[in-house]
This record gives sequence, C-alpha cells and structure tokens, in this order.
Amino acid sequence: MLLRNLFIALLVTVSVATARAAPQWLSLPPTPTLPKAAQSGYAPVNGVKVWYAVFGHGQPVLLLHGGLANANYWGHQVRALQRHYQVIVMESRGHGRSSRNQEPYGYDLMASDVVALLDHLGIKKTAIVGWSDGAIIGLDIAMKHPERVSRLFAFAANSDPSGVADIASNDVFNAYIARAGEEYKRLSPTPTEYKGFVDEITKMWESQPKWTASDLAAIKVPIWIVDGDRDEAIKRDNTAFMAASIPGAGLLIQPQVSHFSFLQDPEQFNDDVLHFLGRKDAAK
Repeated sequence: MLLRNLFIALLVTVSVATARAAPQWLSLPPTPTLPKAAQSGYAPVNGVKVWYAVFGHGQPVLLLHGGLANANYWGHQVRALQRHYQVIVMESRGHGRSSRNQEPYGYDLMASDVVALLDHLGIKKTAIVGWSDGAIIGLDIAMKHPERVSRLFAFAANSDPSGVADIASNDVFNAYIARAGEEYKRLSPTPTEYKGFVDEITKMWESQPKWTASDLAAIKVPIWIVDGDRDEAIKRDNTAFMAASIPGAGLLIQPQVSHFSFLQDPEQFNDDVLHFLGRKDAAK
C-alpha cells in the first residue's frame, strides 16, 4: 500500500510539473556551439572582414543567421546537415566575429557581402537556409543574383516593415536581445559597442525591406516560405502574402514553435530543411 501511494504521489508530482512547464514556443533554449570546422577564417569583403566556417562535404548549403545573432545559433543544423552537404556559415557584417565599417546597414549591402564571400570560397551556386534577417538576405540574393542560388529555405522573413509585430514587451525576444548582447561582448572586435550596433540595425528594420508583390514575383528559384505557428515577430498574413506572390513557392508553417524554431525544436526544423534540400526541383 505504501509503495502504491508513493507511486501515485510521484505521478501527481510529475503531472503537475509537466502542466506548469512553459510550452516550447515560450522558451529560448541555450545557444548551441558549432562543431569543429574543416576550414574557417576571415574573408575581406566590401571593406570589412567577414568570419566564416565550412563543415562536411557535398553540395554546398549556406546558413544565414538572424539580426543581432552569430553563426553559433546554427549549431544544431550544422551537425545534422554536414553528414550530407558542405555546410557554410558566416557572420553578417557587424555581427559575431565580423567587422563593420561606417556604411549604413542594408539588405542589399549584406546580400552583396554574401556573394563576395561565395566568390572568395570559389562557390558558384549554393542552397541557402536563412532565418529572419538571414532569410531576407536570401530573398534579396534570389532577386538580384539568382544564378548564385540553387534553392532557398526562408524562415521567418518579412517583405515589408509592416509585416513585423510589436515585440517590445515580449519576454522571449527581450531575453534574446539581452543574450545577444552578452555574446556580442565575447565575440565582436568592437565589444563595447552593442547599443550603437542595435541602434543601427534598428534603423534598417524600420525602413527595409520594401518589396511589392511584383518584386517577389521576380524570384524564380525553388523556395519555401517558412515560419513557426507561434512566431512573435512576423505577422502570418505577410508570410502568406510572400508565398502567394512568389511563383511556385511552398508555404510551410511549423507547429508549436516561434521565431526561434531551430532552437526550440531542432529535430523538426532539421527534418524540414533536409526534406526541402532533397527535393528534385533545384534550379539549374
């Protein structure tokens, strides 16, 4: 009887703890680490030094991180993808270990940085997986340099500033911004300038991108427009608008995850990316 009562008490305790646990879309799991790279370094690009790393072998896949972040955020994805592909990560100008100059931040400029890095690495064409700002940069490249993109998995992008929700009081986003600041101090060549960095990036967010349906219709590379069903920042109608405006685009809404899906449910995110990369509709 005593053992039975203890067992029931244990079940009740576990059930209560589970009920009280925050759902995964309200969590911000730790930033992963990157595995050991086959190659890494700094590329001289458009007047700045862009940090990059290369993993694995096979067809190239470039991972582009979100605003304020760094390449470490892709640790779970690199481990899954490097078994099948040559995976390249880079850090956008002013982010992570990369330097910046006095040019204002802009998606066209950062897209040109990506193209210049591909030139530096001798990569003519690559698949791109982008998150948030990285997805917007991927869309910019698909519009202006389509010959460099075999396919694009664009997660949590927006086509216009009006497509972004107010996240000023969102706990997950505020935790992310604070964490990104601590990571900036550890990684950046200008570790004391995080506030100015955020201010400059915010100016870009407030005015860019400004894409119309006809701009998006110019994209011809195979593409999935992807987001989490609980995304705190991106308005669902803007996600649907982008998918409807790009010829042949797929629309994927991942369940029970937010803007940080790749951290909250990396297995789901990786499975979706691998499925997309394995499709037979790559641009020639």
